Amino acid sequence: MADLDDLRDRFARALVSARGGDGPDPTPYADNLLARWQEPQRHYHTLSHLTAVLDRVDVLEEYADRPDLVRLAAWFHDAVYLPDRSENEERSARLAERALPEAGLPADGTAEVSRLVRLTTAHDPADDDRDGQVLCDADLAILAAPPSAYAAYTAAVREEYGFVPSDAFREGRSAILRQLLDLPRLFRTPYGEREWEATARYNLTSELEMLSL
Repeated sequence: MADLDDLRDRFARALVSARGGDGPDPTPYADNLLARWQEPQRHYHTLSHLTAVLDRVDVLEEYADRPDLVRLAAWFHDAVYLPDRSENEERSARLAERALPEAGLPADGTAEVSRLVRLTTAHDPADDDRDGQVLCDADLAILAAPPSAYAAYTAAVREEYGFVPSDAFREGRSAILRQLLDLPRLFRTPYGEREWEATARYNLTSELEMLSL
């Protein structure tokens, strides 16, 4: 069960650090995001996923140029999530563009957060994009989970797409897995490549084989 008070504190620390100086109370903005992450259509993209991504950003912090902006991007990256819509990342980025200036974040910080959110559409950051690499690695780290956790992840994803017939889901999911496996590297930070790459490729390959049965 997610600790809502802890998550509020984590959002407040990231926002205050990123904006510097005084500004509006972070709590209403945190509460709005927390409500979004608890919507009923979510089964994988939940507060547990948000917490996991924030935890992984903490692990990868040394590789980021502006880690608090990466943390804010983690908060917004799936803030808008409707499984039957294809523009969730874009809508999430636009939410950040509306909310963060009001919350006191300067324009350059807001632009970076929204850029990072849009980057999670393809998870393919540039070689010199340190912040993008940290966010994408943190988001994809579930792919390197132990077998039971990976099975729970795939089951939750399937539940989110319960409205999709089985054959269509297998086809769509297989295409996503192939797209990920075709990336030269799933993880771009040294830590991610060292600790997660091999296991993630094993999991993805195994799932793809299962879907083809």
